[in-house]
Amino acid sequence: MRAFRVLHAEWTKFRTVRGWVLGTFGAALVSVLFLLVGTASSNQHAQNRAALPVGPGGGAVNDNFYFVHQALTGDGSLTVSVTALAGVLAREPGRTSPGVTPWAKTGILVKQSLDQGSPYAAMMVTGAHGVRMQNDFTHDRAGLPGRPSADAPRWLRLVRTGSTVIGYDSADGVHWTEVGGARLPGPAATVHVGLFTASPAAVETSDSRGGTSPAVATGTFGRVTLGGSWTRGGRPDGWQGVQVGGDAGTSGSYTENTSGSYAPTGGGFSVTGAGDIAPVVGGPSLGPAYTIENFLVGTFAGLVVLTVVAVQFVTAEYRRGLIGSTLAAAPGRGRLLAAKAAVVVAVAFAVGVLAAAVSIPLGRQRAHATHFLVFTVPRAVELRVVLGTGLLLAATAALSLALGVLLRRSATAITVAVVTTVLPYLLAVSGVLPAAAARWLLRLTPAAGFAVQQTLPHYAHVLTVYTPSSGYFPLPPWGGYAVLAGWAVLALAAAALLLRRRDV
Repeated sequence: MRAFRVLHAEWTKFRTVRGWVLGTFGAALVSVLFLLVGTASSNQHAQNRAALPVGPGGGAVNDNFYFVHQALTGDGSLTVSVTALAGVLAREPGRTSPGVTPWAKTGILVKQSLDQGSPYAAMMVTGAHGVRMQNDFTHDRAGLPGRPSADAPRWLRLVRTGSTVIGYDSADGVHWTEVGGARLPGPAATVHVGLFTASPAAVETSDSRGGTSPAVATGTFGRVTLGGSWTRGGRPDGWQGVQVGGDAGTSGSYTENTSGSYAPTGGGFSVTGAGDIAPVVGGPSLGPAYTIENFLVGTFAGLVVLTVVAVQFVTAEYRRGLIGSTLAAAPGRGRLLAAKAAVVVAVAFAVGVLAAAVSIPLGRQRAHATHFLVFTVPRAVELRVVLGTGLLLAATAALSLALGVLLRRSATAITVAVVTTVLPYLLAVSGVLPAAAARWLLRLTPAAGFAVQQTLPHYAHVLTVYTPSSGYFPLPPWGGYAVLAGWAVLALAAAALLLRRRDV
């Protein structure tokens, strides 16, 4: 009961001071205003672009490739050898050279439909990562290493049984190894089965910004064998080619190869294609686009305002000589600190959630009105970002309050809070620092907590520029938040100890 009275007294104190209340509303307002300013002038030259397709998991995906396929019903298998994977890289306009990107891919595919984003399972040979089984864009498993050749082909097989597809590879076409399995959800009895080739753009990762070069790949296949009880549902003459996605997607602007092709070759096929089958992870190849965290750019400004409020919630009493009266009314100093922390944490959490809940749909609306792409994320991820923004502000407010108790002076405490939390974040994401230094800042300082807002995924099987200036934090969302929370807990513990030991 005594703890509740102390909490009620601190809440009453907070809500009756006009400056603190106005600061709270100002923190929410400035967060949204930064969004409006940040999206007002940067999108004048954006062009109309189709929305990114959404994969089975609810996230944005690339689904652009050339497909030589048949529509088949029932259960069965598809087996083929891959004897070569070659390609062309466009280093600059009008200048090309032979080569393949590390994740250029050619192989066999079972896809639920030709619609972009539909479920699939694939066995493939890649440019630099050997044989892989991939399914539904986000799942990747390794098979045999090495590139194929006429003397050392890579044999691939997919076996469909009901909704299950199992992938196998072999070095000789006789001895087979299971690489993995996948499920194609839904009632579709007819699936599209065949050969495919895709080639994402070559990505330059030597600096923090990076760049891309258009790329095209060609896979050479031996004789294709269909086994089991497949029932053909397409043309009587079998195979037909189609450009899934309508263009080369993320392969760049090498316009003479924006659509693929195929040709019979000695009993098999040669399939040329561009684009990619993979989750969207951002990076320089996609051009004008926004992520959800772009709509939360004003968080740091709101955080600064709340830092001022949280610090003054305690230092104002020292400055005005009221701390003695407060301690006399609440002699349990630890209880008093806990009550103050509870008030600023609750207020900051509410501000963060409100600002994020307003900024995300508002930012999405503005992006669509100006023809920018917005990376779609699952609803659970968006909910994590909204709640995480509230928790980010709450933990920072608790840290700021503790610094106010430790340092007693508003200007000093505010400066320390901003220098340890906001400044490292701004230096890291602005690209001012080398990528390695930026990563360490976002691992060790309270600025790591901003990772809780991250929605860009980091997949080992998608090559892009994974640096803080490109939107990637070195720690996972809750791992980064744990660093910030740890700093806040340590600061509060130190503040509680010092508050008990020193005189007013």
